[in-house]
Amino acid sequence: MKKIVLATSNRGKLAEMQPLLADAGFELVTQGELGVPDAIEDGYTFIENALIKARHAAAMTGLPALADDSGLIVDALHGAPGLISAHYAGVHGDAVANIRKLLAELRGIPEAQRGARFISVIVLLWHPHDPQPLIAEGLWEGRVLETPRGDGGFGYDPVFFDPALGLTAAQLPAEVKNRVSHRGRALALLREKLAALAP
Repeated sequence: MKKIVLATSNRGKLAEMQPLLADAGFELVTQGELGVPDAIEDGYTFIENALIKARHAAAMTGLPALADDSGLIVDALHGAPGLISAHYAGVHGDAVANIRKLLAELRGIPEAQRGARFISVIVLLWHPHDPQPLIAEGLWEGRVLETPRGDGGFGYDPVFFDPALGLTAAQLPAEVKNRVSHRGRALALLREKLAALAP
């Protein structure tokens, strides 16, 4: 197995991504486990931030690096929380506070106008100066509910409703979520790109 540093300390992301890459011959280890601090994400797009995180992790560890920059885009909020999804309420990773703020911002907006999508941009660099990173993007369309449902997943999952499945992201079994989610779709595309590189 080829070891790759995952440019996050988020164990939820590791739990989602490892099963999807294990049979491709990759073992993921988080940068947190290797003592690497978070990069300063000062890009203006998800792609820029994913590249910043991957370059930082690769430079600090000497390993190939995989980075995901993802977020929730809500139409009625002109794209917010967007790039600041993880710290929308001010504290990084405080999902309860982030959801509370999101629902407050959407108060009074009818369900039909609460369209939203999760986006995930995944970048794989073989080394910090890799001039040709592999980049894959995945989208998951849905809408934001007025109240949370379900206790699985992480982040905004309890309020993100998938109309096709009739459930929130927090209500889905892990294997289903891994198949339909933004991150699952981006990883599937990444695997296709990796397969195309294989001799």
